[in-house]
Amino acid sequence: MLERRTLGSTGLQVTFIGFGALEVGRDWGLGDAEQRRRPAEEEAGETLNAVLDMGINLIDTARAYHESEARIGKYIAHRRAQYVLCSKCGEHSDEPRTYYDFSYRAVKDSIDLSLRLLQTDVIDVMQIHFGPAPQKVLDDGETLRAMREAQEEGKVRFLGASPGMDVLERCIDSGDFQVLQIGYSLLDQSAHDLILRAYEKGIGVLTRSGLAAGWLTPRALTVPPEKRPPKVQRLLELCGGDADLLHSLALHFLHRHPGIGSVLIGTRRAQNLERNLQLLSQPVDEALLDKATAIGRE
Repeated sequence: MLERRTLGSTGLQVTFIGFGALEVGRDWGLGDAEQRRRPAEEEAGETLNAVLDMGINLIDTARAYHESEARIGKYIAHRRAQYVLCSKCGEHSDEPRTYYDFSYRAVKDSIDLSLRLLQTDVIDVMQIHFGPAPQKVLDDGETLRAMREAQEEGKVRFLGASPGMDVLERCIDSGDFQVLQIGYSLLDQSAHDLILRAYEKGIGVLTRSGLAAGWLTPRALTVPPEKRPPKVQRLLELCGGDADLLHSLALHFLHRHPGIGSVLIGTRRAQNLERNLQLLSQPVDEALLDKATAIGRE
């Protein structure tokens, strides 16, 4: 059975590895246009079912992920009791683009649309999908008002946000959110202390970008050395060019942090998730991990 952690004061028991459903609904990632293209609908359905078959019980999506919510609803709504469902509002889909609208009416309508597409009566965690002016969104309070109303109506269980570092501390201290989705990885450790602070306040923490959009996986080898971020190149050299080892170190780095409830791994292929679970289940050289952590912290 996969390791589960309690998501803050919500009481939700979530697998340490969660599924980020961005890539099953929207073109994304490293590589050329073909490599970034979202899968066909049936393939996305196979991936979603495989995620649940592996025992992963947390799925994170958003209105801005284009077809993601609709595909989740179509292919796994019948298995709704098997997963904690998180979505986001404020950034809206208008293929092939997205746009931001944090007004009360837009957010209320967005939540209702998400419920219909996801084919569910309730979304476990609804998060603010911040854009270019997060301070203003919080100051205006319209988004949070709409989310609270949806919570009172039983459409949403817990309120969350996906903030950048510019408003992370404010979100932690506000008392408004039971869950925060925070960017954190071996390459970007800036949120380390704030994740611990959130955890100590009883806020559940999901981490995004834990594999740095693929830079901490074998995908990095598809990019010429001179075009890789300098830290990535140094980490690969530390690992003797073994990208699987770097991938393992990146996962174990996240696992070390007691404040992280679940790490969101985004992929369009189920076998990539299986590989993450395998790497995390294998022991790691702690001294090597310490050296990698020091490089990433520089």
